[in-house]
Amino acid sequence: MVDYLPEDAQSTDAMDVMDQEFDGSVPNTRVMIHDVTVQEALVFKEELSSIDGVSDVTWLDDAIDIKTPIEMADADTVETYYKDDNALFSFSIRDGDEVEITDAIYDLIGEENAMAGEALDTATQQKMAFTETMYAAALLIPIIVIILVLSTTSWMEPVFFLTAIGVSVLINLGTNIFIGEISFVTQSVAPILQLAVSLDYAIFLLHSFADYRQKVADPNEAMRLAMKRSFPAIVASASTTFFGFMALTFMNFEIGSDLGVNLVKGIVLSFISVMVFLPALTLMFYKWIDKTQHKPFIPKFKNIGKRVVKLRIPSLLLVFLLIVPAFLAQGQTSFIYGIGEQPDSTRAGSDVVKIEEEFGKNTSMVLLVPKGDIAKEEALVNDLEDMNHVTSVLAYVNTVSAAIPPEYLEESVTEQFYSENYSRVILQTNTDTEGETAFGLIEEVQEVAKSYYGDDVYSLGESVTLYDMKNVVQRDNTVVNLLTVITIAIVLLVTFKSISFPIVLLLTIQSAVWINLAVPYFTNSSLVFVGYLIVSTVQLAATVDYAILLTEAYKEYRKEMPALMAIKRTIDEKLFSILVSASILSSVGFILSLTSTNPVVSSIGLLLGRGALLAFIMVVFFLPAMLLVFDKVIDKTTWKANFYKEK
Repeated sequence: MVDYLPEDAQSTDAMDVMDQEFDGSVPNTRVMIHDVTVQEALVFKEELSSIDGVSDVTWLDDAIDIKTPIEMADADTVETYYKDDNALFSFSIRDGDEVEITDAIYDLIGEENAMAGEALDTATQQKMAFTETMYAAALLIPIIVIILVLSTTSWMEPVFFLTAIGVSVLINLGTNIFIGEISFVTQSVAPILQLAVSLDYAIFLLHSFADYRQKVADPNEAMRLAMKRSFPAIVASASTTFFGFMALTFMNFEIGSDLGVNLVKGIVLSFISVMVFLPALTLMFYKWIDKTQHKPFIPKFKNIGKRVVKLRIPSLLLVFLLIVPAFLAQGQTSFIYGIGEQPDSTRAGSDVVKIEEEFGKNTSMVLLVPKGDIAKEEALVNDLEDMNHVTSVLAYVNTVSAAIPPEYLEESVTEQFYSENYSRVILQTNTDTEGETAFGLIEEVQEVAKSYYGDDVYSLGESVTLYDMKNVVQRDNTVVNLLTVITIAIVLLVTFKSISFPIVLLLTIQSAVWINLAVPYFTNSSLVFVGYLIVSTVQLAATVDYAILLTEAYKEYRKEMPALMAIKRTIDEKLFSILVSASILSSVGFILSLTSTNPVVSSIGLLLGRGALLAFIMVVFFLPAMLLVFDKVIDKTTWKANFYKEK
């Protein structure tokens, strides 16, 4: 996640300075060894240090002189590293090789000891990204096939749908080689999301083709007419999703750009596949569709529109009662800015619990301050040691001695603390990696350091990175949501040549988004922010298709009949298509949520699954009520509406 922070973020600058000035880096992993003496722990420290890619192993001997009895040392300092014959080591793992190095550490420590930390989280997610995507796809494709078989009248049609979109998903994954690298969040989410969002295009085209086959004898002519008729709906559907995903690329926090570029690429490839490859495939093998016809498994919905229309007043009242609290609540949700906690069912999750039960929470933080003024450095270290939640401070002045000039000592003694220009101070704290307490401590540490050294101070560590992430993504939230709404509004404006239709459609879907994102506030649970940001965009961009499908049909029927009759007929005819799309997207979401141990992916899945269901309910109940209530306004604010007027 650190790689996706913008270049001008404080922790990004701090990383660059530390890389230039020091060989070591911020401790990002901890290991706890059970039932060892001090001497055995020192031997283990040597073994750990000898693993290629492990550096700056810190233990009790770095904080106190262990030649003297440890009973005489400060108890809090000792218990940060050694407690009840358990030893806790902090160290750094080389970037890019987390999987191999953590595997080597597991081999060394065995099953009975524990490891935790940011590098291990990264290794776990990298391992799981591919296998979990495959597992999710293995569960999802049969469910999608069942939904498609139930919704069509040929055994082969679902194969055509999945082939057309599957080809575009594979091409999209293959073209990532030109980007160089992608995030494991993108790897886990993008292929499945592309499949779910763009399957509609194939369904629109083949349903239209089936209609024209009954009217026209020549399959080529039927396909030509089907492409012509379904093109506006597919373009409108693809455009809203395209611009919604494009909005993600404007995020300063570049994970949005990583995912946005992938999804935009996917939508374009799916569109081309449906408009070029699918017609060719269908015309080559349409006889297979004819030979594999079966009776409809689900009877046509009749008189559903009549029942839905009866509920229009309760639907309007309920949504208008919910909309303001939902809008306010979704703005008050508490967020997690990192990857989130590993589930206890995984070894990484259970190891965190073991370490915290023994040693409490521990987060490392590094300060880089200008080198040279020993007295000032000593005063700073004293102030840091007195702070709440700071359990130990490692610096030259309190580990070696403020009285010994560093130039009198060998470089091997001083290199951990001094570079050519900077002095390095390592803090151990007992806060979480994020949250009010952790972020408050970061601000306090930065303020104290600046009171001594002005702005020439750098801080880094996992919690500092998350603090920067929080500040970056909060700005992103406003930009992305505004861009999504504005671009989709423009697409709807062009599609419907109307001012009122886009307002009604956006209010319908945006209300579903607000209600969805308000649920965590009312259930008192935290949301992974990346998931929140992606879903607030994706839900709006992907589910507005349902509203477009219903409104397009209503607009056409309204030219031939009164509003009430037009809405009843529209619901009867389009409810099934909307239900198919919503059930596919909802299944995708809930399966991602159930199968992924990555909290970001799981969070995206849950929000997406619930969001698709809410959007379906809003489009079926609230949107028809709005179209009926504002029928006269829509007539007057739509170019060439030509609505039916009763004589």
